[in-house]
Amino acid sequence: MTVAPLAHVTRSGFLECVHHGAAVALDASGSAAVRVGDPSAVVLPRSSLKPVQLLAMLRAGVDLPGPQLALAAASHSGEPFHVEGVAAILRAAGLSEQDLRNTPDLPIEPGERLRWQCAGRAAVPMAQNCSGKHAAMLATCAANDWPLDSYLDPAHPLQRLVRETIAELTGEPVDVVAVDGCGAPAFGTTLDGLARAFATLARAEPGTPEARVAAAIREHPEYLGGTGRDVTALIRAVQGLIAKDGAEGVYAAALPDGRAAALKIADGAARARQPVMVALLRRLGVEEIADDLAHVAVLGHGEPVGEVTAAPFDRPDP
Repeated sequence: MTVAPLAHVTRSGFLECVHHGAAVALDASGSAAVRVGDPSAVVLPRSSLKPVQLLAMLRAGVDLPGPQLALAAASHSGEPFHVEGVAAILRAAGLSEQDLRNTPDLPIEPGERLRWQCAGRAAVPMAQNCSGKHAAMLATCAANDWPLDSYLDPAHPLQRLVRETIAELTGEPVDVVAVDGCGAPAFGTTLDGLARAFATLARAEPGTPEARVAAAIREHPEYLGGTGRDVTALIRAVQGLIAKDGAEGVYAAALPDGRAAALKIADGAARARQPVMVALLRRLGVEEIADDLAHVAVLGHGEPVGEVTAAPFDRPDP
């Protein structure tokens, strides 16, 4: 992947670090308003693809209320309402935590993680940030009488359907299949394709499975992320926005009219994602995002002494 500067890190007025990567922003017609680096290169979108994975599950007949749909597309923080939501998905399908095959972990929300540690609680699949997706995958398998034990196998009927759905929405073949951190297949696509997929979800007609995915994200962003999470704050800040963060510096977002953006920070730095996404959305004409979402503080002795901000973006090539 050809990369270009996406974010600057300053400390006490000194440019300390530059994060490189690739990004694309599409206008409502699908034309590129911004292209930085090479967004046509294949990347692993990781959890940014969860809304598309959820679409595949809805098409296969899984039926969940709005908060649980958002949780099925989430990288949640492991707060009590997240863990209970995962349990509810499993109970409704006649399943239990023992059916989950995702990697055990502690909550990622710092306060909740500390409470678990102080209580001597062990890492469990329910608390891991992908457990909502895994519970929904199991519920989908139960609804179709598909095997439960092998639902993470790329050859499983569910994962074949997910792969086909990703190819459909991105408009690209899925030629890269890896193993995600949670154990599920991680499918590759380009940032161009990821932006197109999010545009399709965001502008979907009411009543369609695509629109159900978008509505769940818009209406329940606290289930998609969690208290204090940047993706939750961004969705709340922009009317009609859908967005999803992913590991290793990936982020995708779209608006109801089809404007969309996707980015990948090449070194995987999560701190650069939000400032770059805000800059892309502003280039698409989104003006209501507060400046506190457009930068990340750099600390010195516990106090802000600098910030992470988006680098200037060149116009796309004609």
